[in-house]
Amino acid sequence: MAYHNGSIPLRALFIMLCFGMAKSLYTIPLKIFTGKFNSSLDLDLTPLKLIQASGNGLSLASDPAGIVNFLDMVNNLQGDSGRGYYMEMTLGTPGQKLNILVDTGSSNFAVAAAAHPFITHFFNTALSSTYKSTGRGVAVKYTQGNWEGELGTDRVLIPSIAGTLTINIATILSSDGFFLPGVNWQGILGLAYPLLARPDSSVEPFFNSMVRQTGIPDVFSLQMCGAGLSASTTADPTGGSLVMGGVEPTLYSGSMWYTPIKEEWYYQVEVLKMEVGDQNLNLDCKEYNKDKAIVDSGTTLLRLPVNVFSAVVEAISRTSLIQDFTSGFWGGTKLACWLKGETPWRFFPKLSIYLRATNTSQSFKISILPQLYIQPITDVDGTLDCFRFGISSSANGLVIGATVMEGFYVIFDRAEKRVGFAVSRCAVNGGIAVSETSGPFSSADVASNCAAGGLLKEPLLWVISYALVAVCVVVLLILLLLLVLPCRHRDRSGEITDESSLVRHRIK
Repeated sequence: MAYHNGSIPLRALFIMLCFGMAKSLYTIPLKIFTGKFNSSLDLDLTPLKLIQASGNGLSLASDPAGIVNFLDMVNNLQGDSGRGYYMEMTLGTPGQKLNILVDTGSSNFAVAAAAHPFITHFFNTALSSTYKSTGRGVAVKYTQGNWEGELGTDRVLIPSIAGTLTINIATILSSDGFFLPGVNWQGILGLAYPLLARPDSSVEPFFNSMVRQTGIPDVFSLQMCGAGLSASTTADPTGGSLVMGGVEPTLYSGSMWYTPIKEEWYYQVEVLKMEVGDQNLNLDCKEYNKDKAIVDSGTTLLRLPVNVFSAVVEAISRTSLIQDFTSGFWGGTKLACWLKGETPWRFFPKLSIYLRATNTSQSFKISILPQLYIQPITDVDGTLDCFRFGISSSANGLVIGATVMEGFYVIFDRAEKRVGFAVSRCAVNGGIAVSETSGPFSSADVASNCAAGGLLKEPLLWVISYALVAVCVVVLLILLLLLVLPCRHRDRSGEITDESSLVRHRIK
């Protein structure tokens, strides 16, 4: 779970492509590694008030005197897709402030508890009178990077949430490739289900604890406002909003479309098809859901299974006005650069993802314009604007990451087992909306179940694995005994014959 924000060399490898009015295209080595950034309690709460609920059971803007005020949560995130979106939280007694990365693709709440060259400060457990160690070790490995540490509990204070919470905290004591240069966060807030928690699902995730202790609805919503922003800018702009307990209507426009959560581990959804421009890729729907299809704010790019990725690249290449585009750009090893001010977005088509609707006989689509997947990175000598391809291939499923999520206000309605998408009010670039939703469409021509079948949750998988190993060990021991002590019998003369030898029968 990591990304890398590197510097771009000033010397470019110039490749001239002729198109349109003889515009020039250059490519330079891409230094950015993209991927996942690439998770008995005490109560100390003020008296709770009921939150105003809408007719569909979701919480809308609440009374400011209540436990939460959603308007206070607007713009509580900073960052962008290149460095991650994070919020400030206060841990321990007395409080220590840290910036915490928001990640819907993991379930541990983990913070740096030791010095690291790439972070400015860490949570010092020795200075907190309320920190309690459980004595259990924990280790988590992400798509890129990993860390090891110790489990404990402590009090956590979040702006706009009344009172303090006592939360399971993993203190990171050592890491490799997790904290990287250029980031401004010191921990990670895993918002997925308990099944992904480490070392096992008995470690209650942050949001589960929050719902239990405060009584807020089991729903949160996320707006990420980095659409079209360069991932190499030095300052972190206001990056978006994490609304815990409901939905803030001022953050989106148009209709909200919902897709069922297929499995409660990641936020797994069901993709029915994809279009490049108006061209259907015409793949079997199971190709899109191979392994799984998830919504993950901690993944930088839109990641597609290999066959889907190849089809998308082929369709974009065929549809784009740019011919003979370098393969290094599609593969993520090169940037494409144009003369400053000559943005390339007009040369590329929009991309659409069809998701199954809560009415399973229907679907809806979410579309992103090229402003979201042809992403600005940096300029070179003030004369070139450079861009990367915001889509990559994946060996472990389709991931709707920040490339897509930056176009939408996304509702994680855990109470109703659904994920909602609406056009984000901050998904605007140069005065142009860069995302769309539309529907409903009939899904009669699509299989009734496109999702990967028979997913084994990890704790169950461990049990089955251990059982199979035990069976294999028993069988192996029996075979070894038969080899070492073959069943032999004597003939009438009392001599051992090799007709009964196990080895001879094996040779036969």
